[in-house]
Amino acid sequence: MTKELIGVDLGGTAIKLGRFDASGACLAELECPTPRPALPGAVCTALVEAITAVDPGRQAGRVGIGLPGPMDRSGRVARVSINLPGWHDVPLADWLEPQLGRRVILANDANCALLGEAWLGAARGRSDVLLLTLGTGVGGAALLGGQLFTGRDGAAIEPGLIGVDPDGPPCHSGNRGSLEQYCSITGLGRLSPLDPAELDRRADAGDAEALAVWTRYGRWLGIGLSSLLYVLTPELVLIGGGLSAASDHFLPAVWREVEERVLPVSRQGLEIRRCALGNGAGRLGAVRLALEALPA
Repeated sequence: MTKELIGVDLGGTAIKLGRFDASGACLAELECPTPRPALPGAVCTALVEAITAVDPGRQAGRVGIGLPGPMDRSGRVARVSINLPGWHDVPLADWLEPQLGRRVILANDANCALLGEAWLGAARGRSDVLLLTLGTGVGGAALLGGQLFTGRDGAAIEPGLIGVDPDGPPCHSGNRGSLEQYCSITGLGRLSPLDPAELDRRADAGDAEALAVWTRYGRWLGIGLSSLLYVLTPELVLIGGGLSAASDHFLPAVWREVEERVLPVSRQGLEIRRCALGNGAGRLGAVRLALEALPA
């Protein structure tokens, strides 16, 4: 068996995957749209097709998959994903393995992104790190004392679901005014009808209205982050996901909220910056997971 592996980042809009060697070097990559609706069976079929396409010679013997929401502790079952319809206790690894003929392990997508950044990115050598992913939803992961923190049943660190406004819009989780309702792509859409890329482009050009939108967005993100800083006191906060491309425009507002709301002792030496690996962190972290957790 070769030492090549497949890493998959399953998102609400796209499936991003690659074939890697054991050092983390990408040998082939592919991106395809997530099926609509993203029902478990349709996604399973799409994953089999995509993995076959990125590895036609069957060089990779192990597959790591990151997807939204918590997994069971064994990394076999997707317990719930509030932004994917019908995803409740889906035994995705059991479905995929007989079709692929290789071992599969699952993990939360933000956990994968943090594993990738800790392996070859901005969190390398760091012990206490919080990562936020900003995209279709708002996900998160935490490295505490050098170890990935997943909580008692693997469902810890879901920052998008914490409440920041008790009278805010309803969330798929049953909460109201959750951080996800303000800092996801949908939340940004409540601030501006422009798509994120256009809003970023206009802000780059100095458009005052676009800059004001990103400032309001950053304020909400800073409010949510402030609560997390009091609980976790990380040395580094990494911002990932598709919306992180505009981080230069919203991080100043995030910092203003953090400095106003968080005591200096709880943010001493804190850094907040964009992920180094961009949207590639998730699939790289899935590779790291497969490399460490699955037998060769």
